[in-house]
Amino acid sequence: MRNRFDQFAKNILRDALSRACTSEAEVEVMAASQKIDVYCVPDPARIGERSQMGTLGELSADPSLFEPFHNTPSLQRVRRCLCKQLTWHHELERRARTAAGLLSQEAEPDAPQATPFPALVVIGPGRPETVLDVFACKSVQPGVYHAVAGLEMRVIVLGELPRTRATLLLRLLGSGRLLSEALADLAALPDGAWEKSIATPLLVHFRLGSDEPATDEEEDVSDEIRAWFEDYQQKLRKEGERTGERTLLLRQLRARFGELPAPAVARVEAADVLEIERWGDRVLGAKTLADVLDEPS
Repeated sequence: MRNRFDQFAKNILRDALSRACTSEAEVEVMAASQKIDVYCVPDPARIGERSQMGTLGELSADPSLFEPFHNTPSLQRVRRCLCKQLTWHHELERRARTAAGLLSQEAEPDAPQATPFPALVVIGPGRPETVLDVFACKSVQPGVYHAVAGLEMRVIVLGELPRTRATLLLRLLGSGRLLSEALADLAALPDGAWEKSIATPLLVHFRLGSDEPATDEEEDVSDEIRAWFEDYQQKLRKEGERTGERTLLLRQLRARFGELPAPAVARVEAADVLEIERWGDRVLGAKTLADVLDEPS
């Protein structure tokens, strides 16, 4: 398995962006042996969802390449990302010409650009001074920098982002103190928060779901946060047990009464554990399906 931090970052960006965009990870750039970490195209029909995604929603308002780094990216690494950006735009133009039935680039040089130029979003924990200087990046809000006009590059410094819900999904891509604070903020959200539905299963899978020991780069989270994840895993196990009990009850009912009507199946699938146990106790002595599911009058 590749570095878990890298895989986690790509997965959480892809899944979060999927709320409001068409997004995919590890997009192969045909003209070079490179892959875009995450590429997304905003869906106009889901602008409402994107408006709830805070800083990540703002960054995905246009077609964008997301390139997260576990360590502060060097100038050389950012230039490689720019190469991907330019090559990918060339590929998008080629596809557009092919779709239009054009064999070559027939548009006049001054004609309006038909293929939007995708933005590049470089994400890292620290402040890449050389990158910000070379590309004349200007701060547009805390932790968010825009490169010189025409370059379409944004640089996100996770360590400078304000500790708010609007930046939470991005701060989860950090490490050390940044990650611990983000995890504490995630744990404090209501159970139904969309951030939890996106991040928690991935965090469990990539952090605690593996028996592989953590490397020096993959810092242990605090005991408090670890306990929260263990509680989440326990809930998953319990949910799995409930699913198994429902499946067993449905099998018993079908064996005794034949094919079940849809309303009965829906009742079983929506039932809590106590109801399932109560109905299970009635199956053997019941003469009809109603004897199992309906309360005695």
